[in-house]
Amino acid sequence: MSDIVIDQPVMVEADLNYLVPTGEKPSRYMYDPPPGVAMQTGTFTAHRMPIVNARVAAPPGGLSIDRNGFELHGHTSALDDFSDPIAIKSVYYPESEQLIKRVTGARRVVIFDHTLRDGGAEPASGVHHPVKAIHNDQTFVSGRRRVRDHAPAGEVDEWLKGHTAIVNLWRPIGAPIESAPLAMCDSRSIALNDLIPMDLHRQDGEVGEVYAFAFSAQHRWFYFPQMTPEEVLLLKIYDSAGDGIARLTAHTAFDDPTSAADALPRRSIELRTLLLF
Repeated sequence: MSDIVIDQPVMVEADLNYLVPTGEKPSRYMYDPPPGVAMQTGTFTAHRMPIVNARVAAPPGGLSIDRNGFELHGHTSALDDFSDPIAIKSVYYPESEQLIKRVTGARRVVIFDHTLRDGGAEPASGVHHPVKAIHNDQTFVSGRRRVRDHAPAGEVDEWLKGHTAIVNLWRPIGAPIESAPLAMCDSRSIALNDLIPMDLHRQDGEVGEVYAFAFSAQHRWFYFPQMTPEEVLLLKIYDSAGDGIARLTAHTAFDDPTSAADALPRRSIELRTLLLF
């Protein structure tokens, strides 16, 4: 847990965007869709939700990735310029692999991709904006498929038969977060019928599957205000384990009502990683 002390409220209230269940599977394109095809189907609606400042009002026992689906760690990267994809893979990937092993106890870690986000980026820049819709990057079906597709050659059976997980490592870039922070939902407050599979059409032609979320007043949301580049979040995206361990968490960027009018656009990087225990 970070030891930084900041002057922030115990809780904020903000609009979080939930998917309205209709019984039809929604979809989203990550690129310009074919003529006549909608970029996204499904309707999202905002619900005003309390979001607890986890720096000052974490639940008893704290927050952990295996109990709540997420946790915060202090970590300074050797990389300070994230504009070079070669440096990201040669410097940031290896150090992140060692960090994830250390804090999760995984014996193997495979980083299979990353995404840069910048709230001030031009649409054609190739850098993504923060996502302001509640989601989880994999489903119980696509998570296992990711393990199969990205496990090291010759080791797929070992990974599929073992205890595996997908964890995102999320870090601010360049400056502390002043806008569009990340909110995480306590996994223990999510029911199975809150999960809505959604097709995700990627530019490489692959159709992935993510979870959107139906509204529930039971959801308990947390955030870490003013995260710095010397802090990282671990987010549980998928876990092959059964009962007694968090298998995922819902997360979303949100408009923080305490952000200043001239707040810097949020810049961040997230790594997506396979873990074998």
